[in-house]
Amino acid sequence: MLHRRAAATVALLLAAIVAYTTPAGADDRIAAMFPTWPGYAPVMVAEELGYFKEEGLDLAWRFEDDRSVVMAAMVRGDIDMDMRTVGEHQGKPRDASTPGVIIGTIDVSLGGDGVVVDQSIQSAADLKGKIFASEPNVPARLLIQVVLKKQGLTLNDVKLKEVATADSITVFSDPSIAGLATYEPYLSQLLKLTSRPGAKILVSSKDFPGIITDIITARNDALAENPEKFRKFLRGVYRAIDFYKKDPQKFVELAAPYFSMSPDDVKAVLDSSLVYTSYEDAVDYLGKPGAPGKLYGLFDEVMQLNLEYGAASTKLDANQQIDNTLITGLFDGKTR
Repeated sequence: MLHRRAAATVALLLAAIVAYTTPAGADDRIAAMFPTWPGYAPVMVAEELGYFKEEGLDLAWRFEDDRSVVMAAMVRGDIDMDMRTVGEHQGKPRDASTPGVIIGTIDVSLGGDGVVVDQSIQSAADLKGKIFASEPNVPARLLIQVVLKKQGLTLNDVKLKEVATADSITVFSDPSIAGLATYEPYLSQLLKLTSRPGAKILVSSKDFPGIITDIITARNDALAENPEKFRKFLRGVYRAIDFYKKDPQKFVELAAPYFSMSPDDVKAVLDSSLVYTSYEDAVDYLGKPGAPGKLYGLFDEVMQLNLEYGAASTKLDANQQIDNTLITGLFDGKTR
């Protein structure tokens, strides 16, 4: 896992990505990168259950929390797909020409993203003039901006320190850090392991249901060249979500090793932090050609927030950023 290290380390990682992928657009092969977030566990479970193999899909993926690395790989064509929140998708430096179009949803965060503060912080107003640590564009950064606004403040009123989310426990051990934006599984691990008295969650995605929705994004060129391989991926994911609803215990047992967690810990995170979007939910979010779903309105709402808070610099058009043609009739004539 790479975060913000030396440029030489970044170069080595990107070389490794190239080595593990085949040429972008290769038939029935998808190379993907996405953060260490339990909401993406259906991908691993679909792989374990053989759903992708049944489809003839060859999926090569890896965890990568650093959005800048993922974006660079997508721009260069080293990967075909990533998964992020709507807000992260919109964030700087994306503009209308940046590759990546939304083709599905996978989960909605309901407590899985949050801001942890020390015992001196009772409200967002108490963060004024204090050090707040956050990785750029992580979902909880949007949350803190919302609650700061309610207090008549912005991120300019705190001393912002950029950190890697995977280092949450180490970062928060520094007593000079008053608050930290993070997400699961780091959020639960931090609260469990921190030695700082009175550490608590100031705000989480549970306080703003739906504002943090995770989406599946395909590289435009790869999608145009072979849309069917992305349909195969979507079918595998939604079948895995069906499996979770039928047998959650087996699901967490299959997913746990990928996150270096116990099945009980994974279950606790899933139960308390998110809800997976079934195929029917995804159709509700994306809609169908000529009839946009509710994701379009959500996209516009989050876009306005990101522009207002300076997390995005370009107003993106939901109609250009969302493609609902793949989700329509996804299982027609196919196994579910």
